[in-house]
Amino acid sequence: MTRDALHTTAAELVAHGKGILAADESNVTMAKRMGAVGATSTPQTRRRFRELLVTAPGIADAISGVILYDETIRQRASDGTPFPALLDRVGLIPGIKVDTGVKPLAGADGETVTEGLDGLRDRLAEYRALGARFAKWRAVLSIGAATPSHYCIAVNAHALARYAALCQEAGIVPVVEPEVLMDGCHTLDRCARVTERTLRAVVAELLGHRVDLEGIVLKPNMVLAGKTCPQQPGVDEVARRTLAVLERTVPAAVPGIAFLSGGQSDELAVAHLCAINAIGDAPWELTFSYGRALQAAALQAWPADEDAARAVFQDRARCTAQARRGIDREAVAA
Repeated sequence: MTRDALHTTAAELVAHGKGILAADESNVTMAKRMGAVGATSTPQTRRRFRELLVTAPGIADAISGVILYDETIRQRASDGTPFPALLDRVGLIPGIKVDTGVKPLAGADGETVTEGLDGLRDRLAEYRALGARFAKWRAVLSIGAATPSHYCIAVNAHALARYAALCQEAGIVPVVEPEVLMDGCHTLDRCARVTERTLRAVVAELLGHRVDLEGIVLKPNMVLAGKTCPQQPGVDEVARRTLAVLERTVPAAVPGIAFLSGGQSDELAVAHLCAINAIGDAPWELTFSYGRALQAAALQAWPADEDAARAVFQDRARCTAQARRGIDREAVAA
């Protein structure tokens, strides 16, 4: 993929009115989620549920691309079509998760680093041959009394940049995901400071590794108070503080920011996205890369009624895409 092709794919992923479906849950995670709704998790049931989502009529009007797990990108749909080719056929860009998860960071008690760089060049070449046009790598940072440390931020930012450079070398658009978790009792101000430190470090490493910023998608957290913080901000305050941090840290060359939902409820993830876009005047496309916020309700309905599950997913995708345009769901209903 040429430099121009990377730019084109990145722009398509953050196209106005669309966002990314993160369907890259590990087999272990999917087993837990399926078990919670009374379904059995097997390669066939996992494929069937994901196929139901991506083949929902009109879904390409709301979703631009789908992040897949290693198992799924190698599977075939019910009609025998390779899963990436199925996505292409319905107008969705195939993507792939390439990190191998978080591990304890040596010398930093309780902090983690995301691994997966070993052999990544070869894995990216294989995934590109399978049809992947973009990839995802997630770094995880926790806010505590003395965390995240400068060391933890620096190590994870360096890994994200190395991953991004290898992706672009392979002709794959990197989705760069530095997630500051909302677990804990930290305030909105503390999250803003940590998120700003993190994004500054990530951008500096991307530039240092000669990553083409016009050929990436940034996937950060929104600026949120911790789940157990007694003072929870309003939706509009979250939107203002999130944009303020991004404006201080993210170059305008980045084509789009695809927010993660990060454990928010479905409703809040959509409300915050809508409020962020309603402010307007940002230099980047402001979209979403949601997993559970798009899929959870559909999975709940799925074991009993596949048609109902499909309809629920269509509704979640539609209202999230409306929020991505700054359109409030209630205003549309009225």
